[in-house]
Amino acid sequence: MAITIPIHQAGSGARARVVTPAGASLTSLPPLSVYVHVPWCVRKCPYCDFNSHAAPAELPERAYLDALRADLEQALPSVWGRQVVSVFLGGGTPSLLSAAGLDELLAMLRACLNVLPDAEITMEANPGTAEAGRFRDYAASGVNRLSLGIQSFDDAQLKKLGRIHDASQARAAIEMAQRAVDRVNLDLMFALPGQDMTACLDDVRQALSFGTEHLSLYHLTLEPNTVFAKYPPELPDDDASAAMQDAVEAALQAAGLLRYEVSAYARPGARCRHNLNYWEFGDYLGLGPGAHGKLSFHDRIVREARLRNPDSWMAAAIARDGSHIAEARTVGPDELPFEFMLNALRLKDGVAASSFQERTGLSLAAIAQPLQAATKRGLLDPDPTRLRATPLGWRFLNDLQEMFL
Repeated sequence: MAITIPIHQAGSGARARVVTPAGASLTSLPPLSVYVHVPWCVRKCPYCDFNSHAAPAELPERAYLDALRADLEQALPSVWGRQVVSVFLGGGTPSLLSAAGLDELLAMLRACLNVLPDAEITMEANPGTAEAGRFRDYAASGVNRLSLGIQSFDDAQLKKLGRIHDASQARAAIEMAQRAVDRVNLDLMFALPGQDMTACLDDVRQALSFGTEHLSLYHLTLEPNTVFAKYPPELPDDDASAAMQDAVEAALQAAGLLRYEVSAYARPGARCRHNLNYWEFGDYLGLGPGAHGKLSFHDRIVREARLRNPDSWMAAAIARDGSHIAEARTVGPDELPFEFMLNALRLKDGVAASSFQERTGLSLAAIAQPLQAATKRGLLDPDPTRLRATPLGWRFLNDLQEMFL
């Protein structure tokens, strides 16, 4: 039995089909990462649609860590014996945790999971000086990569974005991070309110001056259910934003940072291993309020989501009755082609064609028609050994990805 899904091709009256078997099986399991969500921030930024909440006067760190242990211990049967290749502490602002709290968290993961000795352990951090002073302690606990939410070096822009730090604090935090760990990523945003090309490239120039190995560049977008969506600032138009994107990529390439994913640039050997595992359709265990996970078994692939509200998640996790899981569903074979290609095509180099069957359990023949249609339209590289967007395909990435729905 086969399931046939019709696909409309943008700009064409033709239709392609994704044909998948009624069942699929995996002969081996992909690499496993762990994501831990720390949900609190000093203040919610007006553009942010993440599951983040203004921190109370006293952070409930003890209750959070106890709930995290309960969450982890209930998840162990699903990942028992598997090696963990990376850990990512995200948020929110994980650097609000005390040094002792972070040390306990990482010790907990090592005690319960088979975290590889050379695992990449990333922690997101806010450049506020209070957190930056803890970087050495975090490194001593095992954090070997810091990701700093700089966003801009322009004080006026930082104020518009609702950030709690200024440019001087950002620079101090970068220097502290570089003294603490060898691997540092800087998050920057472009197409900011009233921003022009000169200001955009000045932010990039200042970021490059620190010589960090990795930059993440995000186009500011107005996400639903945010303050900016309700009270939208005036942003550069599409043409100006596209020109900024091109200029940023050229400047970073000239400085030795190559774009390897839609929003990520790295020096050779410095790509984020944790995020690469996402894009290559690897597995990840999500712990903490609102965390999402994807876990493969030999006969199925399961997606999970935890309760979003921190208090609700803590109470439910401690109850140890599974009620902290808001959603757990098996990904149907009809969904797998799109889910795989949605991630893989974000990579500039794409992925080996053989990984489609390895990670989904489906034959490449299942997507033969959309592959052929995308190649014919010049959106997909004709190399049969790789699944990779052409420059045109990357420019119209949403259209290309949707061909595999």
